[in-house]
Amino acid sequence: MSLPLSAAQFVTLAAEGGEEHGGNHESLSPYVTGFGAFIILLLLLWITTRFNRDR
Repeated sequence: MSLPLSAAQFVTLAAEGGEEHGGNHESLSPYVTGFGAFIILLLLLWITTRFNRDR
C-alpha cells in the first residue's frame, strides 16, 4: 500500500466520521479541559524548578 493511497483513505474516513458525531463529546467542557491542562502545566513547572535549585 502506497503512502498517497493510505492518505486518501484516511481523509475519506475522517470526512465521513465528522458528519455523524460533530466532533465534540457532550460531557467535555472546554473550560474544564483548559483549566485542567493549565493546572497540570503549572505542576510540571513547579516540579522542574524544584530539581533545578542550583541555578
